[in-house]
Amino acid sequence: MPDGALVGAASLGVVAAGGLLAHATRGRSSTVFGPSVYHGDRARNALALTFDDGPSESTPALLDLLARHNARATFFMCGTNVERLPHIARQVAEAGHEIGNHSDTHPRFAFHAATFIERELTAAQEKITLHTGVRPVLFRAPYGVRWFGLRRAQRRLNLMGVMWTIIARDWKWPAERIGSLLIERSGTGDILCLHDGRTTQIAPDIGATVEAVRSVLPALARRGLRFETVSQILCPLK
Repeated sequence: MPDGALVGAASLGVVAAGGLLAHATRGRSSTVFGPSVYHGDRARNALALTFDDGPSESTPALLDLLARHNARATFFMCGTNVERLPHIARQVAEAGHEIGNHSDTHPRFAFHAATFIERELTAAQEKITLHTGVRPVLFRAPYGVRWFGLRRAQRRLNLMGVMWTIIARDWKWPAERIGSLLIERSGTGDILCLHDGRTTQIAPDIGATVEAVRSVLPALARRGLRFETVSQILCPLK
């Protein structure tokens, strides 16, 4: 084989390997680095609202909206934020919402050692359990990035990974665009990803998220969709 052909074949191999790793790391359907789901039972006339990066000082505003519409949600919390705002973390649990593990300090796991990843999950698990009385059974990776060593950490802590069907990009989009996306695209069994915090920032501005949720809740309810926790929509109808 000519040298040029060898170089070309090698380049294609590198591209293919890169594509596989990208899917394993970020692909919503990937289970390469640990068990994971991105939607629930499609026969169930319900979907799951999820909120990442909290708790924050604005989380109670979302709790009020959810209560008004008798909606349940799943909050993927960072241990550092729970430790800073334990009373708000407890409010989430006391309101009947599900709490998941979202790492301790919200790092991007790519290229980190397995021991680092396990420490992040363990610290968050311990802080959430201590301050809320709830031991999470669900985990969402920060930025949706999974990596080598995560499977072992999930297995040790008995955590199921959760990605999403639709991500709202509410950290950068205005409320109207967020709401339109979720209202137009949401369907049965979907897991919707929003944010009640901004990584580990103090007092982040989540006004766009709150306003979008204000419009999304009644609009989807009019379509006959119920708002359940991730654990609920993962259970098939009997």
